Amino acid sequence: MLRPIRRALLSVSDKTGLVDFARELVTKYGVELIATGGTKAALVAAGLPVKDVADLTGFPEILDGRVKTLHPAIYAGLLAKRDKPAHMATLAEHHLPEIDLVVCNLYPFKRTVAKPGVTEAEVIENIDIGGPCMVRAAAKNYETVAVVMNPLAYLDVLNWLTQNQGCLNLDTRRILACDAFYRIAEYDNAISDYFTHLANQTPDPRFPLFKTVTEKLKQQLRYGENPHQSAAFYTEPSISHPCVATAEQLHGKELSYNNILDLDSALNLVREFAEPAAVVVKHNNPCGAACATTLSDAFTCAWDGDPQSAFGGILAFNKLVDAATASALMTGERFVECVIAPDYDPHALDALKKWKKHVRLLKTGDLSGGPQGLDYRRVDGGLLVQTRDTGADNRDSWKVVTKRQPTEAEWESLWFAWLVCKHVKSNAIVLASGQQVVGVGAGQMSRVDSVQIAVRKAGERVKGSVLASDAFFPFRDNVDAAAAAGVVAIVQPGGSQRDAESIAACDENGLAMVFTGVRHFRH
Repeated sequence: MLRPIRRALLSVSDKTGLVDFARELVTKYGVELIATGGTKAALVAAGLPVKDVADLTGFPEILDGRVKTLHPAIYAGLLAKRDKPAHMATLAEHHLPEIDLVVCNLYPFKRTVAKPGVTEAEVIENIDIGGPCMVRAAAKNYETVAVVMNPLAYLDVLNWLTQNQGCLNLDTRRILACDAFYRIAEYDNAISDYFTHLANQTPDPRFPLFKTVTEKLKQQLRYGENPHQSAAFYTEPSISHPCVATAEQLHGKELSYNNILDLDSALNLVREFAEPAAVVVKHNNPCGAACATTLSDAFTCAWDGDPQSAFGGILAFNKLVDAATASALMTGERFVECVIAPDYDPHALDALKKWKKHVRLLKTGDLSGGPQGLDYRRVDGGLLVQTRDTGADNRDSWKVVTKRQPTEAEWESLWFAWLVCKHVKSNAIVLASGQQVVGVGAGQMSRVDSVQIAVRKAGERVKGSVLASDAFFPFRDNVDAAAAAGVVAIVQPGGSQRDAESIAACDENGLAMVFTGVRHFRH
């Protein structure tokens, strides 16, 4: 059912795109504008005809602007059912106009809370009352009233109006109402989180008494981990930093559930490094990783770390993919599911698109900074929430516990292996030669099994390599196995009751061992 837009009520704190949107409403569709204080001032300054809300209510803004739209003249015009004669008769009796469109975004509560040194009084004044009420009223009556909260939706609304000769259809109004209720829920959740901390109900504001996770559907997926499972991809509402959720897909088939998981793992590992780096992930574990002076060399070393496992894997780069890297990737019979990188040289992108029809190519933008927000994991009947495993590592605090000190080259290799190890499923063991992973043991119930798997994967390359372990060695058998294979240095957290036995094993075999004091379990 089409409904014309004849009168719009505008009240926004974020005025991005407001004037251009309002001008189109007036000049193309003859919409009458009604606005509140600051919004009206912006429209008047742009030369647009606009009435003040007080002209409609017959009542001025009072209490420092705390009360301006909370009036029957507003809510009757929003809530009246146009197909109900009694409602329309009431509007006519009291000379109340119908309102067909509400354009409203709310006081910047979350931005205010995040300001350094913000006072409680300032936060409280940024709790919007009239805005959410007005939005809810419009959204409730979506059958005849449209509501727009997101400035990014202005262009879409104008396009819809053009397609329907100044009207909006029911499906459009329903979509806008859905978006509005979602944004109000997100807003209320932020206020609830603040008050939980304000009332000292939890010691850490990141973990409020009640936790409501609001996510927005990005895409319906073909299936989940397996074809018989249904799945979808939701993203955080205010997300903006470079990550899989914000990445732009430039080429290839639709992403799968497993693709997204592996891309996230690969990207979070490769962004650990400042120098050119490449990572190969398979089944949520890195099977190859390397740093080098050029990205193409880093890729070649990463792939060669375990070419058998790399087949069908996910690739991540921390620098622009240049022509040389694309050429290296396309050499031989390589099969990859996805490639994710900050950007692509135009020639490299064109070549990769021609190389494989279905390979998924994703662009993130600059990767400076790490992953943001909290880490969530569902269990049956509950939600586990934790801060992310970032910022805990400091090489200056590492302690050499053996008689032999690592060489300078070993130090660099130990640091590299340690950063990779934190992204491997526990029990995690990583073997590295220089800045190249040569063997990985992941997800074993016994740590010595992980050591043996990593050694087997490395083959002859284990000779002279270093080993990283995500947690302490419970027994010296791990050191004995590594030493027998040819490992020369080890980095691990320490903290076992049998640390002395592991240290003694290193000394007996001439290995250097470093304790980090930090554990990196990844379950």
